[in-house]
Amino acid sequence: MAGQVGTEAGPGETGDRKDETGGRRRPGGTGDGKPRSDQAAQGCDPDLLIATSVLPADAAPAPGQGGAELTAACASWRSGAQAVRRPGWALGTALAAARALTNPAGLGLAPNGGALGETVRSLGALTRLRPAGVAMAVDAFALRIEAAAKEHPNLATPLAKRLTDAVIAGRRVQALRAARELSDLMGVTRTLTTLSPVLMELLALNGLLDENPTNDHFAWVTLAGGIPTTDPLFGLPAGLIRHLNPGPGRAERAEPDPVLEKVLARSGNDIVRYIEDICGLGNHGLALLRSIACTDGTQRYVVLLPGTSFGRLSNSTPQDLVGAFDGVLRTDTTYTRAVKQMLLRAGVPAGAEVMAVGHSLGGITAMNLACDVEFVSTYRLTHVITVGSPIDNKRPVDPAVRVISLVNKYDVIPGLDGRGPASANEVPDNWLELAWTDETYDYPLSHAPQAYADTLDSPELPFRAQVNELITAYEGEVLTNQPYQLRDK
Repeated sequence: MAGQVGTEAGPGETGDRKDETGGRRRPGGTGDGKPRSDQAAQGCDPDLLIATSVLPADAAPAPGQGGAELTAACASWRSGAQAVRRPGWALGTALAAARALTNPAGLGLAPNGGALGETVRSLGALTRLRPAGVAMAVDAFALRIEAAAKEHPNLATPLAKRLTDAVIAGRRVQALRAARELSDLMGVTRTLTTLSPVLMELLALNGLLDENPTNDHFAWVTLAGGIPTTDPLFGLPAGLIRHLNPGPGRAERAEPDPVLEKVLARSGNDIVRYIEDICGLGNHGLALLRSIACTDGTQRYVVLLPGTSFGRLSNSTPQDLVGAFDGVLRTDTTYTRAVKQMLLRAGVPAGAEVMAVGHSLGGITAMNLACDVEFVSTYRLTHVITVGSPIDNKRPVDPAVRVISLVNKYDVIPGLDGRGPASANEVPDNWLELAWTDETYDYPLSHAPQAYADTLDSPELPFRAQVNELITAYEGEVLTNQPYQLRDK
């Protein structure tokens, strides 16, 4: 059953419910960036707020499109030719167009597109005059933030609410002061955890309401549930990261250390054991290729992919921060190329069935492999299991690939794909998303692979058995457990 999640209650409480990723939710705004405080909004059900946010989100692009068409018409050579022939008509038309493009009760400050339109739009951003579409987008994000606060009570505390209200209103100085006070009171990690359910919404609002028009694209893509191709602060294109992560990828056989040997000795076809194996691999460049003589007589392979090393921005392995940003934004990365080299060096035959299990960046890479036409044409990728990974903005080339996403709702990282708890966007029906809350709460503990393994090992959760039931084809005798050291080049 696709889209099952654990109910959001208190730490340690779990349950099942239908996934709500089909919509982004947040408290309503007034249309001018001011947060709404009426009792009706505060008493609404979170699902209703999410559903309501879809209406202004869907309508928000329309005023911009209308403004662009009117701007293009006014700036066209035909309008200039008509102005020479009929100056009186041209003056009246220009005045009517100017009123339409600047009417606060209509399109707002709507010129955009072309040299003239973009110049006016940039000046409008500097003077805080904005089109009606931005007001609609702000309302949609505000509704999503309000909905998240219903399910994440820490967002409703006075300091956190002061911060989110300031961001919704575009008051950056007040937002920074509230963030500093929140950090002084709760610490950086608890503050990050508190804001994590609406982090993408807050970044998008900042992009919409600041004076920099180059980062608006990030906000609009986030609003629509698409794949951001720019960074949220400066609007830098994702292609720049490619130049920081250019390696062809390399894989070399490695010998397991005593700790890893001990972990692998008790491993088996079990989701908890797979995550524990990933813990044993660490995040300094190792990956594991396992071959299994399955009970049906077929030899299958499991690829285990650890996540990011946070020691340095960039290192000699694909498991660095640069690789993480690259993996979120693109599918052809140094990590995916190194994994393909690993299977090639191991002699995995074409057409072999492969299951990829990854934590964090490893899960992103597993999904990127599912998006790689060359990879899925060479091997039969049957399952992708991601643990705490932001993969919801990616789609496998082969829809038959079974995608299983495991998410701790207190984990900041899975929401970096733009689909956090406040999102109104659904995962595909053939995906299985299992989400829960537990006592870890604070990031980075909530993101640790061992925390995921411990939670899944709990008898209170049915998710372990549910996942294991889907991977029974990989039951059998483990033939080899071969670690590989992955390098950028």
